[in-house]
Amino acid sequence: MEREKAMTLELLPSNTKEGQLKSHVLLMSRVLEDTGIRCCTSTTNDLNTIVRRVDTEGLSFLTITLPSFGKDFERCLDRGSVDSALFTSFAKRGAWLPALLQGYTSQVFDQYTGDLLEEPSIDAIQAVRQISYLFKKLERPCTEARVKAAFVKFLECDDQVRLWEQQASTPQKLREFERATTLVLGKVLTEVNQQVYDYDIRPNHGPGATADRLKANGKWTNRVWTSRLEKAGLLASDFLYPSVSHFLADPVGPTWLEPEAEIPVRVVSVPKTLKTPRIIAIEPTHMQFVQQGLKDALVGAIEQDNNLRDVIGFRDQNLNHTMACHGSAVQDLATLDLSEASDRVSNLLVRSMLSRYSFLLESVMSSRSYRADVPGYGVHHLAKFASMGSALTFPVEAMVFCTLVFMGIARGLKSQLTPKILSDYRRSVRVYGDDLIVPVNFVHPVIETLEAYGLKVNQDKSFWTGKFRESCGKDYYDGQDVSVVKVGKDIPTRRQDAREIVATVELRNHMYFSGYWRTAAYLDEMLGKVIPMPIVETTSPGLGRHSYLSWEAERECPYLQRPLVRAAVLKSTPPVSMLDGAGALLKFFLKRIDEPYELKHLERAGRPEFVNIKTRWVPPY
Repeated sequence: MEREKAMTLELLPSNTKEGQLKSHVLLMSRVLEDTGIRCCTSTTNDLNTIVRRVDTEGLSFLTITLPSFGKDFERCLDRGSVDSALFTSFAKRGAWLPALLQGYTSQVFDQYTGDLLEEPSIDAIQAVRQISYLFKKLERPCTEARVKAAFVKFLECDDQVRLWEQQASTPQKLREFERATTLVLGKVLTEVNQQVYDYDIRPNHGPGATADRLKANGKWTNRVWTSRLEKAGLLASDFLYPSVSHFLADPVGPTWLEPEAEIPVRVVSVPKTLKTPRIIAIEPTHMQFVQQGLKDALVGAIEQDNNLRDVIGFRDQNLNHTMACHGSAVQDLATLDLSEASDRVSNLLVRSMLSRYSFLLESVMSSRSYRADVPGYGVHHLAKFASMGSALTFPVEAMVFCTLVFMGIARGLKSQLTPKILSDYRRSVRVYGDDLIVPVNFVHPVIETLEAYGLKVNQDKSFWTGKFRESCGKDYYDGQDVSVVKVGKDIPTRRQDAREIVATVELRNHMYFSGYWRTAAYLDEMLGKVIPMPIVETTSPGLGRHSYLSWEAERECPYLQRPLVRAAVLKSTPPVSMLDGAGALLKFFLKRIDEPYELKHLERAGRPEFVNIKTRWVPPY
């Protein structure tokens, strides 16, 4: 088998346009070995097929075509049989199963009828998914055509939101949503509305980029403000200065922007996968500043509410995982995924949600950017509430989705939404971003309600009829974890590839603890050419192998008499960003944590521009 594998891998060109292509196929071969042994099947033909198709199609076979195989496989699990219309990019052996990975799929589906076996192999299900999705998340820049298509899709999505506002939204529909919001979120929104009225919003600057390109500590010196923020009671004297006396002493004062002169959000693409980029909208500094404060108020109120904190999640995904696992075993809970979730939340819908909370409504709307500068298409007026990039996107969309889910449950019960319905079903509903968990019995009325309000359910990533469920990065079949490990970055070939080294060490350790021993050994070999790879514990400052085995000391520290190993250490330094005067005082007053700031935080701040790898003697624990 080793000889056949070596001959097969030689089919790959040694110098390809994708310099890492051969190492990716070698990694795939090790995953095939591990899964083949676990499932007691030969993988020689599978490797031959993968190598031939990579040689013909390039990296896109691993990052786009194989993941489509995995999606079709999951759809078959959900339907309980193989559909002849699926796996269209793959040759079939017989009428049902594709020839690729048939040694695994035949342990899940009947080869002659295509029906799901009464007791399908959990190991085979996980193996098919692991092989299919290994390179699904490999971070690569897209072609210009794909980037342009993503910008076009961004605009088309906003046009669809505008069309919904014009044609599908009715006064009755909005009143129904407003009433439901009062029942589901009334206590939380009342509390935050009071905070806004009491001037109890604490703004903050996020770590990311801004539309006006202010960075790090430079954001604290911002003196740009809008008339919309001022009219909403978000006063420049309170937000931009550490005290009113500083505001009065400023000889220049803030730069005021009228609505027509406001800075639009800057829409950009960032690398995600070879298939599509990620589109985000970068907010102006002053808008992001207020949004962060309102976000903290909303999230804090929800997390302290006894009824909502287990329904809407922002930080902990464990409850989603537990509920998805339970749903896969008992089949009483469904997992739903929304397409373009943040881009499809209508601003009109958010206005309706907040209409009874006037102070909060004014604050949210005044801190919302209503125009977007899209590359190649100019400035566009937005119908959506906000895209990814606004600090308010995540909490606002979660509240909208939560309300619509309970409205869907009430529709399924042929009733108006009541406190009793909320009480009866709140433990069966979970909203974490665009990942929703709802009772199976109400899947269809929930989907109908979501789509009636302009949202779109991704049918390919939503599951309720079979025993497969996925939520927040974890996947389950019949109560068993069938989650997979995905490659995020290329395998490093030199020490300067710091981010790749960190990602590959993490990949290696995930593979090890997932039982892919040969895969982990291959990654040990590749990493060992670049950095030392001692066994270390997860708490060690050094990069290394996490293991069930104990570490072995290479020397002892002569000063602290503790064991040491030679390991690579990640070193990153925030860029120089000097801050003093009123800006430094404002930063201190708005500090979120009780602990003191790091030393030199007024001299250096922001995300490191460079990340380096240094080899040092460090404790292995």
